[in-house]
Amino acid sequence: MARRDGPGGDLFDRIGLFLAEQRLSADPEHYRFAHAILSDPDGPIARAVAHLVDGGVRLSRKDIERLGGRVAGVGNPVDAQPRSPEQDIAADACGQVDGFADIVRSMYDETREFGRDLAQSAAAFEHLPRIAGLDEIARIAGTMITRVHDAEARLEQATQEADALREKLAEARVDARLDLLTGLHNRRAFEEAFEARDPAFAPWCLALCDIDRFKRINDDHGHPVGDRVLAAVAGALVGTCQGHFVARHGGEEFAILLGSVTLAQAAGIVEDSRAAIAAKRFRDRDTEALLGQITISAGVTAIHAADTIETALERADRLLYTAKAAGRNQVASA
Repeated sequence: MARRDGPGGDLFDRIGLFLAEQRLSADPEHYRFAHAILSDPDGPIARAVAHLVDGGVRLSRKDIERLGGRVAGVGNPVDAQPRSPEQDIAADACGQVDGFADIVRSMYDETREFGRDLAQSAAAFEHLPRIAGLDEIARIAGTMITRVHDAEARLEQATQEADALREKLAEARVDARLDLLTGLHNRRAFEEAFEARDPAFAPWCLALCDIDRFKRINDDHGHPVGDRVLAAVAGALVGTCQGHFVARHGGEEFAILLGSVTLAQAAGIVEDSRAAIAAKRFRDRDTEALLGQITISAGVTAIHAADTIETALERADRLLYTAKAAGRNQVASA
């Protein structure tokens, strides 16, 4: 896309690129949503979007709506998967806060303009000839000005509180899709990412990884050590699967959504992860005692056009079981 010179030109280009990447038309509603993200790259909405599209995943309709945007028109290939009740509540809350903030800001702007006009009119009284009753009018105007200023202060505070609440909702939306222990995406985020796969990143593959004999780690060294092992394995997976969507799927199990790779390539990436983890030497940082070798087993499968998340996960889980049954510390793919 050609760059536009002058102030805001770079932002204009980035908005156009964002709309193209997310398969959104150049509708004013889409432009407004993109502008809100890209004009404040460190804001909570931008951070939420960056988290959602990590690993090449495209925003879904429900993602855009929960973040205060609106998908306009028909023919936009943004998916419209049904939302859960808690997702509906979150979307409604974000929409209500956005609407409330807009109303309060509009009231604040109108009140400020009225107060300014009233103050100018009251000031003009001072230059008029003394007329019976004018002092009373000036007194009433002064009282009104004071009340308007009080209303302006309250509306300004309400506007700030509404903006703060909107930021908290956006941050809460991100937190609801994070695993606090490892910092990875959680199961809910993984399920949403699966449903929002972008065809432009096809083919897609799915991997399930499980820490071998993890119960023994907890039993022998305690749960705090087990938690640190989980976090270390998570970090290793992120490091070796850069550009792909890594999530903690539950317990000691991790799920990886890999885009733009064949099954053989995906299995190779996961094999690199397995080898990197097996090569690490884990210690109890409190006692410096070696924990012994920590390994993972994994099942990797290609995602077919007719697959649901349940069928793809079931196939990957069977392959994971195959790897475990074959002696652990290996990757099975099919």
